[in-house]
Amino acid sequence: MSASPRIASDRHPCFNKNSSGSCGRVHLPVAPKCNIKCNYCNRKYDCVNESRPGVTSAVLRPHQALEYMHKVLEAEPRITVAGIAGPGDPMANAEETLETMRLLKEHYPQLLFCLSSNGLGMPAHLDDLASLGVSHATVTLNAVDPEIGARIYGFVRDGKVVYRGRDAAELLLSRQLEAIAGLKARGLAVKVNTIVIPGVNEEHVVEVAKVAERLGADLQNLIPMHPNEGTPFGHLTETPGDVIKSLRAQAGAHVEQMTHCRRCRADAVGLLNKDLSGSCAGLLMTCSKLAPALNTRRPHVAVATREGMLVNQHLGEATSLQIWTDKGGSYELVEERATPPAGCGPTRWEALADLLCDCNALLTAALGETPRKILSARGIVPVEAGGFIQHALETVYTGGDTATLKTPRRKAAACGCSGGGGGCG
Repeated sequence: MSASPRIASDRHPCFNKNSSGSCGRVHLPVAPKCNIKCNYCNRKYDCVNESRPGVTSAVLRPHQALEYMHKVLEAEPRITVAGIAGPGDPMANAEETLETMRLLKEHYPQLLFCLSSNGLGMPAHLDDLASLGVSHATVTLNAVDPEIGARIYGFVRDGKVVYRGRDAAELLLSRQLEAIAGLKARGLAVKVNTIVIPGVNEEHVVEVAKVAERLGADLQNLIPMHPNEGTPFGHLTETPGDVIKSLRAQAGAHVEQMTHCRRCRADAVGLLNKDLSGSCAGLLMTCSKLAPALNTRRPHVAVATREGMLVNQHLGEATSLQIWTDKGGSYELVEERATPPAGCGPTRWEALADLLCDCNALLTAALGETPRKILSARGIVPVEAGGFIQHALETVYTGGDTATLKTPRRKAAACGCSGGGGGCG
């Protein structure tokens, strides 16, 4: 295998078969949302007996992923690679993915960092990935002919626009090609995953290999599609091993082939031939409930409340916020602060972050994605909550599970999930 200009792959078990028995990997499931719908995909959660992409026992936030990493390395010190492979797409969850990589680089610079993506959202973040030290990447490339791609993908969501049919396939392919070329230009090792779908792209994978070769990909991984019940391709039969072997021989004339893939889960951990995701499921679940550590330099918590007793106000509607502090287990109101005026767009939330510079968290009934991102980036943890202020403050200050504070929202009508599970927002 050709070595990447950035880094050799001798410690990455997926890129180097010879190291698969001595070097391990961990997949950190911090990316629940997906931006495309593959006709073979059915992402399930909390399914410890099923080993395939898209499956995980829990989803982690970046700070939880770091704590999980601490524990995993204690249990299996042979791990040399930290990766993100879902359960959705890392670049559809760019904020969480990049923050996780930043934390890993800060605490474990000796590890190799990698991610696996469909490529749609990757071009916009190529420089970010390179600056964070990501050394290996996998891009799923199932077709280089939009007519074939249109049969594989139900839809492609780019921002708020949803594409279908050939338009979807053309957009996705253009981003995939841009991503692979961009990754190689930045010195990363690149693997191309191609899902082999009988009757759809079986006769096309060699063409994919030729394009991968032209783009400089280091490796191609032909993966027989796992038929998933309830999907458009659920009725198909998995391509037999002898056919896959023949296809690898043909594609191998153009790009080196991976032959030891385990079709890893989104929470895979350990050596390829000794996966520990089942035994680590409890640890993963525990870490998924960890609250962010309180910043002692920010002793206060802001609260959006109508009457001063309950957390019951949407942040966008709040004209003022109460500021509370912990006095040795007794929570006291410090003051009220007027919020910046509405109608200023993101500038309003930047001003609010300045206003709350001494607050570790913000308790509110609900908030939009823009203020959530801006406050989080400034070190203020937004917590959606309901019920009594005192109870919510106790949960935050004692490191309890803040997810239990959230009040379920009533839906006007039932709706089907368009993304296969795990959050379609």
